[in-house]
Amino acid sequence: MTTNTITQLPDPQGFAPDPLTELLRSGAQRLIEQAVEAELAVLLDASDKTDDGRARLVRHGHLPEREVLTGIGAVPVKVPRVRDRGDDAEKVRFTSTILPPYLRKAKSIEELLPWLYLKGISTGDFHEALAALLGPNAAGLSSTTISRLKADWWDEYDRWQRRDLSARRFVYIWADGVYFRPRMAEEKQCVLVLIGADEWGRKEIIGVADGYRESTQSWRELLLDLQRRGLTHAPDLAIGDGALGFWNALREVFGATKEQRCWFHKTGNVLNAMPRSVQVKAKGHLHDIWQAETRVDAEAAFDFFVTTYGVKYDKAVAKLTKDRDVLLAFYDFPAEHWKHIRTTNPIESTFATVRHRTGKTKGCLSRKTGLAMAFKLMMSAQTKWRKLDGANRMPEIIRGGVNSRTGSSNFKKPPDHAVTNFQA
Repeated sequence: MTTNTITQLPDPQGFAPDPLTELLRSGAQRLIEQAVEAELAVLLDASDKTDDGRARLVRHGHLPEREVLTGIGAVPVKVPRVRDRGDDAEKVRFTSTILPPYLRKAKSIEELLPWLYLKGISTGDFHEALAALLGPNAAGLSSTTISRLKADWWDEYDRWQRRDLSARRFVYIWADGVYFRPRMAEEKQCVLVLIGADEWGRKEIIGVADGYRESTQSWRELLLDLQRRGLTHAPDLAIGDGALGFWNALREVFGATKEQRCWFHKTGNVLNAMPRSVQVKAKGHLHDIWQAETRVDAEAAFDFFVTTYGVKYDKAVAKLTKDRDVLLAFYDFPAEHWKHIRTTNPIESTFATVRHRTGKTKGCLSRKTGLAMAFKLMMSAQTKWRKLDGANRMPEIIRGGVNSRTGSSNFKKPPDHAVTNFQA
């Protein structure tokens, strides 16, 4: 009896065979092939006849095989060709919408790249990082390819920055300055972000620009640029952190816009001025304010907090009382919107995994790269945003159905099951 004494050494590149991935890849190849064949069948069925009665379009082999990089690795694909037997000067050609001629990477892969770069992976290490995720055959991801892709991102951002806004109307806007773990070329730079909710309750990015420590001048330039490109209707309510230079700029450019301070930031600022031993209890009393069912109840909870903590912790209470009116402004808008408009959570949640981190990476982001990264991240996140609850109440706001000066609105808190704290 012969004994096999040959030892199987591991793959020198560190990748073990994965039958399941190979099975998924072969299945994906067959599905793509079937979808492309279905596209071709529709084109052939709709084609005309030649003068002698033959089909004008007939199959004519395949284009050279190419690989498309997907989330399960490289998948080989073939696109069929057709031959046009008609006499027209302009020949009919088959172009698949599923597999365009120059497609080499699935969209999910392109969305992965800015995240990897933002996490501090240099362009020279992209091939190794993606090979670990997608397999050893993740081709076409050299540093040159990545650099070219970043240039495309900048071009896309530049075109987006010049888009016409004259037909747009935003009811709510959220503003914040975002700092990333990979440092910008200038230590004092950040990315200014504006998100808006339009008259149909749809959230979208309005502006992304670099700024100098969230200064008034930087915000003024961004707001004026939006106004220049057609955003002439002042938003009804703006939500942001009280420390932003945004507010001075907003009053200059859109003076009619009401202001709402972010309760998430305000809670942190107040608690930071109090001893840790009382922070848990004080936090609960702060929640009683912005979770009150009516403005009257909120005012009562506000007074209770001031009375309870004002003597011993006057600095903490002063941080709260100085913004009393703009902290309670959300009560003058539909109750269905309260959970959306009392914090800057739409921006916070988008950058939850990257902001507020102080660790340093190997190098710095240039201004162009930093903006392009922020733009791609926001565009990717925007596709997953949902509409505001109570979107049907937006026309009521536009028609002037609320009055924050007189407090004449009759909006009340929706049922508890419909409220989720700090929900985007």
